[in-house]
Amino acid sequence: MVTSSRMTSYQRREQLIRIGRSLFAAKGFEAVSVEEIASHAKVSKPIVYEHFGGKEGLYAVIVDREMQALTSTLTAALDDPTMHPRRIVERTALALLTYIEENAEGFQVLSRDSPSTDPSGSFSSLLGDISLRVEDLLTAAFKRQKLSPKGVPYYAQMLVGMTVFTGQYWADRPKVSKEQLAAYIVDLAWHGLSRLDSKPKLLFEGERARRAAEKAAAMTRGTATTATTDPDETTETTDANGDVGEEASDEAADTAGMPDAANATT
Repeated sequence: MVTSSRMTSYQRREQLIRIGRSLFAAKGFEAVSVEEIASHAKVSKPIVYEHFGGKEGLYAVIVDREMQALTSTLTAALDDPTMHPRRIVERTALALLTYIEENAEGFQVLSRDSPSTDPSGSFSSLLGDISLRVEDLLTAAFKRQKLSPKGVPYYAQMLVGMTVFTGQYWADRPKVSKEQLAAYIVDLAWHGLSRLDSKPKLLFEGERARRAAEKAAAMTRGTATTATTDPDETTETTDANGDVGEEASDEAADTAGMPDAANATT
């Protein structure tokens, strides 16, 4: 206990926070005991209780600190709505990855399942707040591009979720630099955002795609039948079903054009 007498109360508190953060990051909240925390700090259990009231109190302090740090990092990256949209995406992705790189243990604590009964202090609540900020930015961008804002809340969740889960994966497998990973994220996000359809639809699956395929097949059979009898009747049949033909043709054109569009983008 000689070491204990050489520390001020503040120093001891900070030491316990560092040790607790490391243990919670490595093992999770449930697997860590007060005895283990005290042992690593070379103090008695009552010292831990004196400062934090138990491991729950210590965990709450650690989570609060990390939440504040990450919130400040992300909100700073999103604080200028007049900035070019791609730059906002780049700044936000790089800001999160920088936080993960510099606060690996803190991020592990946040991204693990939280035992907290207060949903407002959870990692998911933080991501919800960030998603709302992204939603505001997307709404303005969609209006400028004359796109329907109906899907904006979902696009915001997609962008945040993609970045965060990729960051979690990278935290355990940092085989590329944060700049390179940010470039990967931005490449996918930006090219997706810049090519949004005003009314996106499924091409191969879903009820609409099934109906379109059935109509296209019916038209093909009808065209083949009339072609064997009278060419003029083929034209009349096509004219009579013009709306159906147009929808089916659009679906077929979209499907046929996908590889070419991918190659062109590449």
